[in-house]
This record gives sequence, structure tokens and C-alpha cells, in this order.
Amino acid sequence: MTVQALTGQDVIKLDNRIFNDLIDLDTVLLEYPSDIGVVKTGKNGNSIFAFNATGLNVNVTMRLVIGSTDDKYMQSRLAEWIKDPSAFILFTGQFTKRVGDGSANITNVIYNLTGGIFTKIPATKTNVEGDTEQSVAIYNLSFSNGVRQIS
Repeated sequence: MTVQALTGQDVIKLDNRIFNDLIDLDTVLLEYPSDIGVVKTGKNGNSIFAFNATGLNVNVTMRLVIGSTDDKYMQSRLAEWIKDPSAFILFTGQFTKRVGDGSANITNVIYNLTGGIFTKIPATKTNVEGDTEQSVAIYNLSFSNGVRQIS
């Protein structure tokens, strides 16, 4: 028996705002930079196991059309972060990957993220040879907690 996975029409939300102005390549990338667990083996093969809470930290990269409505929204939130980090309302996010099985059955793989901040200011460039990257605003965020579920 073979398994099919058809993907498309993923839903990207930050602060309950659905993002539509995503552009090319990896429009949204979620990465867990730390291990979720640690194993250490010592004398006589005795082992200890520990949960690593930093394994729930998530780095998110979003590629938006520069100057779009979503870019303007993110820029306004970035200005809030820079102006007064202590008063900043942390991002929440929900990223839903929709997966079909080829028989019209849909499974949702959902990443629920909390405690998000900006980690970089979007860079830019000017290029006279048609480089399309000059039309992309890349936002880098970090979340303190990211839980994956399947429904």
C-alpha cells in the first residue's frame, strides 16, 4: 500500500491575522534550533536523560512581497518592538500545513507558536540585472514555544 501526500493552501497566521502576501521559495520556514532531549552516558553504561526546554524554541523566516499590506503590518509591529521592547505584545502564531491523501481526506499539521519577537530587521538591495530578491522582505522571528499537533 502506498501513501500519498498532496499539499497546498497552507494557512499562515500571526496574531490571528492570515498572511496572503507571501512570495517565492520557502515562503515560511519553521526551524527548531535546539534538541528537545539530551542523553548522557557515563561509567558502566549508566545513562541519564533530560528534557531540554529550549528544544521548544522556534525560529521562523517569512518571505513577503516588499511594500505589501502584510509587509506594512510587520513593519508597524517591528517599529513597536524597536520603540519599546518592554511594552511589546509578543507574537502568537499558527501555521497549518494541509495534507491530502488523494481521496479528498485532509489532515492538518498545526504548529502553535507563542512568545514571538523579531530577531532581525529586513535587509534590502537594489539590482539592475533583474534579481527578484530585491522585491522580497524577509522577516526573522523567534518564538519561545512551538508545539506541533496533527488533526
